[in-house]
Amino acid sequence: MNTYKPKVFVLDVDGVMTTGQFLYTKNGKEMKIFGPDDNDGLSLLKPYMDIIFVSGDKKGFDISKKRIVDDMEYPLELVSTIQRVKWLSERYILDEVIYMGDGIFDHYVFKSVGYSIATHDADENAILNANYVTKRTGGNRAVAEACLHILKKFFIPYDPGNQIKRSEEWMI
Repeated sequence: MNTYKPKVFVLDVDGVMTTGQFLYTKNGKEMKIFGPDDNDGLSLLKPYMDIIFVSGDKKGFDISKKRIVDDMEYPLELVSTIQRVKWLSERYILDEVIYMGDGIFDHYVFKSVGYSIATHDADENAILNANYVTKRTGGNRAVAEACLHILKKFFIPYDPGNQIKRSEEWMI
């Protein structure tokens, strides 16, 4: 078992929780595509570390807020992609951060934090600088895969043979 214990998992929204696609109508950005099972994976990880989301998408922030804050009940911050290292260093000990991203500037964050995860379809520089690259793409269970990886590497591996405690909300 690894002695390093990260304290916070910071995830980019677009391209990680979503497919990275923006659906536009004549009224502008209307929708984003979020994938299945990622919230379930995060719920397994939540007892072990803080989880926070960041987005640099000003025009689609309300869409992300609806899913991340209102539906999933996680914090979400609007942070420019080129300001993420500075933003993180002002709030966390960088060595205690796991960051998951996919974008062209995420390799800068990956080089600064304790552990980094890229989606399978991430930018080439992100993939080259990531500690772990998911087999799945953003918006297609990549976050759930990353959560299982983090549990196995840093905490206690998920055991699908054991019944997990479920809240009443899961029983609906």
